[in-house]
Amino acid sequence: MKSIRVSLQEERTDDSWFDLSLRELRAGEVHFYKASDLQTGQWLFKVCVDRENSRSMVKAIKCPPGKLYSQLESATMLFQKSLNPDLYYDIISLTKVDNKGSVHREVVKTAEEIPASIRDNFTVKDYSEVTGKKLPGNHLVTLTKKDEEKDMITLFILERARTLPPEERQKSMDLIGLIKEMQKTSITEVSNIVSETFNIDRVALDKLLADLQTRGKIKRLDENFVKLT
Repeated sequence: MKSIRVSLQEERTDDSWFDLSLRELRAGEVHFYKASDLQTGQWLFKVCVDRENSRSMVKAIKCPPGKLYSQLESATMLFQKSLNPDLYYDIISLTKVDNKGSVHREVVKTAEEIPASIRDNFTVKDYSEVTGKKLPGNHLVTLTKKDEEKDMITLFILERARTLPPEERQKSMDLIGLIKEMQKTSITEVSNIVSETFNIDRVALDKLLADLQTRGKIKRLDENFVKLT
């Protein structure tokens, strides 16, 4: 996905971590990644590769600022071997916020609950189809290649972060990055994106653009087009 960029920062061929699901200390490769998401902000992740158990764990070690994002720090997502040894699966669960402002995960039961950003970019299957096992209730999973750690991190952001309320994502919105991504940018196009994604109306967007123009960050080409300076 163009709006999420993930880059490898460090590789450790021999490191250790504690696996909560196994309740034991594990050893193996650990890779550190930086992720930049136009919608949610800047992230730092570690991916712990447990080849003995054919699984990889993605852990958020630095999140964008905010009360809700802070609750995702140290959150993990587990990818495990499917019936196809080259593919790992993740049980799809989305972040929700209760009336006290606490975040929690809810397992997806139907395809309609899955955000389009996941359905359109990843393979989605029934749990029983990819594992040959059954769980109580209906569970859906994504499939990724076992070595595609950038895709795993992208899924973390899509499932854990982009499902937070729009007002939380507004705080870390990278408007400059969005304009840069679109090159010469129609304000109407920007307005459509930020309205749908961040719940920001045209009046509020005009104020943000005016502030960027005052600070010399963007240049207005005419009434409806801007570009980076």
